[in-house]
Amino acid sequence: MSQPAVDSSTPTEMPAETRKKLTEIFSHEEIKMLNQRSDLMGFAAVGFTWAVIGGTLGMLAWASTQPLWVSIPAFVVGLCVLAGRHLGLAILHHEAAHRTLFKTRWLNDFMGDWFCARPTWNDLGKYRAHHFLHHRRTNQSDDPDLSLVAPFPTSKASIRRKLTRDVLGATGLKYLFGRVMMDAELVKWTVANDATPLPRNGRTRWDYVAAFLKNSWGMFLTNVIFYVACRAAGHGWLYGIWVLSYVTPFPLFLRIRSLAEHAVTDRGRDMFTNTRTTQAGFFARATVAPIRVNYHIEHHVMPSAPYYRLPLMHRMLRERGAIAEAPTYAKVLRLVSGAAA
Repeated sequence: MSQPAVDSSTPTEMPAETRKKLTEIFSHEEIKMLNQRSDLMGFAAVGFTWAVIGGTLGMLAWASTQPLWVSIPAFVVGLCVLAGRHLGLAILHHEAAHRTLFKTRWLNDFMGDWFCARPTWNDLGKYRAHHFLHHRRTNQSDDPDLSLVAPFPTSKASIRRKLTRDVLGATGLKYLFGRVMMDAELVKWTVANDATPLPRNGRTRWDYVAAFLKNSWGMFLTNVIFYVACRAAGHGWLYGIWVLSYVTPFPLFLRIRSLAEHAVTDRGRDMFTNTRTTQAGFFARATVAPIRVNYHIEHHVMPSAPYYRLPLMHRMLRERGAIAEAPTYAKVLRLVSGAAA
């Protein structure tokens, strides 16, 4: 069977065992079909995500005029939906990093950076370089994301403490502080838990301030626009809810998603075994698994396939006996807390 063409949107150092399995399972025509991208689907994904954000903020504005028995539950639901859309924007710029969000390359990079990455304090170019190394070295000692899953399994008490910190905002505040440190170029840029100090090399305090402004101006610009839009609608306070949802419960959703993808999986190089696909119902898709990110084996074995092709790819892999039935997120949480308390 002919080998699939190497695509510039995907890491090229795929382990030989994964590449061999892939070409045994799929024909060249099937691989080509699964890699097809669409500008229309890109606009639909970005537009839908922002429409949900706008609709949720509108619901919160309405709920603020209602009795407490309506406004309090609406606030909790709205906060969770907004946090899920923070994660949705993160997954969309992840797609853009692989150049699978839009078929047209400049559109992919522009929309992925300015409509998805910058509003959530990220940088598409830096993320792409970081993330491609994760794909090349998944679960290996030099995987830049290894610190996210290396401590697991752990005790139930440890899991409870981590999830409690996420819900109470301690993790989110730490995350914001880390973003400041990275943009000031005090520590190495990462999306993982570890912080690697950068050498001073004679830099002064003002050099760090200049670096922070250079690296974070896009975040400030997009968030000022967001605030002005809320203010123009007569509800500037809604921007504060958007920020609050970033501090909590977004880190909780981010942690659960990360654990589901790679925690307590094989430490070998085969993407079929060092990565996990997870079942996601409506609630999971609204919170921890937006934009089909739960199909993670499929994404790792074919990173050039856009997210909307992954459910089909999953069905094909299951029908051909290449992967087992996916666990639920609840089962994954039980698995990662499997150590003795």
